[in-house]
Amino acid sequence: MTTFLPPGLLSAAAPVLTTIPSPSTGVWHLGPVPVRAYALCILVGVVVGVVVGERRLRARGGPPGAVVDIAVWAVPFGIVGARIYHVLSSPDAYFGEGGELVRALYVWEGGLGIWGAIAGGFVGALVAIRQLGLRVAVVADALAPALLLSQAIGRLGNWFNQELFGRPTDLPWGLAIDPENRPAEYADATAFHPTFLYEALWCLVAFGLLLLLEKRFRLGHGRVFLTYVLLYVIGRGVIETFRVDPAEIVGGLRLNVWTSVVLGLAAVLGLLVSAMRHPGREASALKETTPGEAAAAAEVEALDAGADPEEAAEAGDRAALEAEDAEVTTTGAPGTTTSGATAPGGTTTGRSPAGGSHDPAP
Repeated sequence: MTTFLPPGLLSAAAPVLTTIPSPSTGVWHLGPVPVRAYALCILVGVVVGVVVGERRLRARGGPPGAVVDIAVWAVPFGIVGARIYHVLSSPDAYFGEGGELVRALYVWEGGLGIWGAIAGGFVGALVAIRQLGLRVAVVADALAPALLLSQAIGRLGNWFNQELFGRPTDLPWGLAIDPENRPAEYADATAFHPTFLYEALWCLVAFGLLLLLEKRFRLGHGRVFLTYVLLYVIGRGVIETFRVDPAEIVGGLRLNVWTSVVLGLAAVLGLLVSAMRHPGREASALKETTPGEAAAAAEVEALDAGADPEEAAEAGDRAALEAEDAEVTTTGAPGTTTSGATAPGGTTTGRSPAGGSHDPAP
């Protein structure tokens, strides 16, 4: 395979054209300011994820700008969580002999664990989701495909850092690695499995599969997100067996392989429970709705679950009555809701607690 790249990107470690060359540098300088490729890849991934996630959440009834509000909380929490997971799952470089704990702060050198990112990002996202008055499961389902795109783009940062590659290979798509970045036991090898690329490609495949499954089965109530977890860990568990970077070994397997197994089983269990307890799909991302919105959402969900039109209409009537009772209980008078400011005449302005808005039902 012949690879053509601008001369500035070609590494000295790529003397032959049957390998994928590594970039000769991962940082450029604008005067005294360093611009790191790793950070740029993560930033572009976040932007793409926000754009795609915003469109998907709007289609589920979310207010404009909600995903931006969520990202403001989720991204910083996710980065912290990702770094903590990496440090704890690869502790030798920080706590072992010759390790430097201060390097745990050097995020630009690489080392962000995806499961820590998801856990930390979820905690941060919950803050914004509560403020916006949205359903957690709907938001998770809307953002799941966007996460796969973000991960695929972010993985390219590992290419610039010459990290997260696999064992040596003579395959035509082997990755050329500079001598100073090769593991000591593979100092004489010149080409390695580009595992970061394998994961990026798998994320794109999983993105397509996830959209197909969502459309085919009208997945809801968190099942899109759980399917995302299941698809990702299938690929990650296999790819992890190719990697040679330092990692904790448990029972002969890398820690991330066990993590993939545990999370995969948890995702399967979650899918089964969700399908049994909540068949169908939510009609709106909004947690608090007017009686009319509640009735429409209940009817759609009932029809998705296999109910006939008459049963769906009855479910809608019950939901409308429950919504009216909730309004009276919460505000003392019908026509007002706690999620927005009350305008003269007992109507709502439609403003969500975090500043988002949605049109009130007629």
